[in-house]
Amino acid sequence: MCRAAATALQIASIAVLGIVAGALASLAAIGFVELVALLNDWLLVSPRSRFMAGDPNWLIVATICVPAAGGLIVGVLHRYMPDRRPHGPPDIIRAAHLHDGRMPARAGFLSALTSLVSLGSGASVGQYGPLAHLGATLGSLAARFNRNSRWMGTAGVGCGAAAAIATAFNAPIAGIVFAHEVILRHYSLRAFAPITVAATIGYVVANIVFERPPLFRVEAVSVKAAPEFLGFVLIGAGGAFVAVLYMRAILYAGRAARALPLADWSKPMLAGAALGVAAIWLPDILGIGKETLRFAVIDDAFAPEELAALLIAKIAATALCIGFGFAGGVFSPALLIGILFGALAGAGAETLLGDLRSDIAIYAICGMVAVTSAVIGAPLTAILIVFELTRNYDLATAAMVSVVFSNLISYRIFGRSLFDVQLRAGGFDLAAGRDRAILDLRPIDGYLSRDYTALTPETPPAEAKSRLVEDRRHEGYVVDADGRYLGTVKLDELVAWEDGENAASGATVAQLAKPEALIFTAGMSIWAAMEGMGDFVGESIPVLEDRDNGRMLGVVFEASIVKAWLDTMDDTRREENAGA
Repeated sequence: MCRAAATALQIASIAVLGIVAGALASLAAIGFVELVALLNDWLLVSPRSRFMAGDPNWLIVATICVPAAGGLIVGVLHRYMPDRRPHGPPDIIRAAHLHDGRMPARAGFLSALTSLVSLGSGASVGQYGPLAHLGATLGSLAARFNRNSRWMGTAGVGCGAAAAIATAFNAPIAGIVFAHEVILRHYSLRAFAPITVAATIGYVVANIVFERPPLFRVEAVSVKAAPEFLGFVLIGAGGAFVAVLYMRAILYAGRAARALPLADWSKPMLAGAALGVAAIWLPDILGIGKETLRFAVIDDAFAPEELAALLIAKIAATALCIGFGFAGGVFSPALLIGILFGALAGAGAETLLGDLRSDIAIYAICGMVAVTSAVIGAPLTAILIVFELTRNYDLATAAMVSVVFSNLISYRIFGRSLFDVQLRAGGFDLAAGRDRAILDLRPIDGYLSRDYTALTPETPPAEAKSRLVEDRRHEGYVVDADGRYLGTVKLDELVAWEDGENAASGATVAQLAKPEALIFTAGMSIWAAMEGMGDFVGESIPVLEDRDNGRMLGVVFEASIVKAWLDTMDDTRREENAGA
């Protein structure tokens, strides 16, 4: 194939991937959101359906029983998941960096189903994480038409996630940046092109074809006084602490749930019942809280004490639901928690500034992005969501100030995001860089060699020396009849023994062998091997099946570990910097 034809085919593949992944993810996102809204109306979760319920006693029963029943269904569905848990954004990130963008379809669709049940039954969880995961799963499936391209799978994951976010927020630029900032962690043109196409398709489907309304509307507002920018800085700092409290509450609830001596399937049901009891007095903690979020940007919609109560209750409810096994995201609750915090800060600012205080919407949205950006580790995405939703430069500028200070503080006291902390707990630490994280999960097994000199324990030293000379090696490995490693003999030691007084004593290599100071085991990561080889001097390192049985599988050479490192670096740099 000529170069021009190959280039045309590559461009066509990029366009097709973006269009197909974007359309699939966008339609799936719209269908998911509509089904959640329908279930909320049927099951008396939404404020409108609760207002029209009629019998107050029946409403109390439904408030408790619906989340509990939803939790029971979710707990049972988890038993059919590949690893018995719902998947979300951390799994997208992991797949994008480690698995060639191949996300298991079964886990993706079952996670979407459990999230649908959770959100439909009123659990205090988010919908944007499940939407991003479902979109990424569909993007991964769309990319499989080109099975020989690693980057195509990774780009497919980014396309699906970007289209889902663009559809959900009517914000295509934010969707593009989200895919690069949170998922891929790089901005290569090769990935940027299809992701841009996919996000644009998502926006067109949501905004033009289906004419879906934005998440919230803000009238034309502006910052009245320059001193208010100091307030936006303080909102950013306070939002960081709120975000850290929220994230730590989720992690603590997860540890508490694991410590409970109950069957895993019953824990979401327990959380659902507790949520229902609390919702009798504070129904706004049920579900996504979209209506509460929209009212919080209106002056005097909530009294300060109501804002404070809802803020605390929403953090506790979300931590309980996610920690105890409900499927859903942390993004939507963070939006509501942040907007409640910002509105509360705005109420406080009114006592200080009086008529000089700007509209409450500015404070509410600054709080929203300050908390949310720290939770998901996406400051640029948060700023762009505000700008695309409101088209208001003053508001975006104020939000930008809050986001900057929130992320500076939360990064120091918690980490880049909740997703990164969850990944680190699972052994994938991006804080040290993508290179190390990938090396830390790639095993040395692929670089194992059986090209070594094996000696039986009964081999005489003279024969061992002859074999090493013949094989042009400096080291031989003594292995018994069952394949267990007994030790290593070195050529210079054999020569010294032959020249010594015991040359004719009838000794065997078993008597001369010494265990190596450095021994690897199967499945050890390339990074761990590199760290272990810091002071290594020798020809090769024996690799055992495990330390207990000691069966020798082969050896790895120092050059092989260096090659593994170079291969990983080459793959990573090619993915990050390639333009086409």
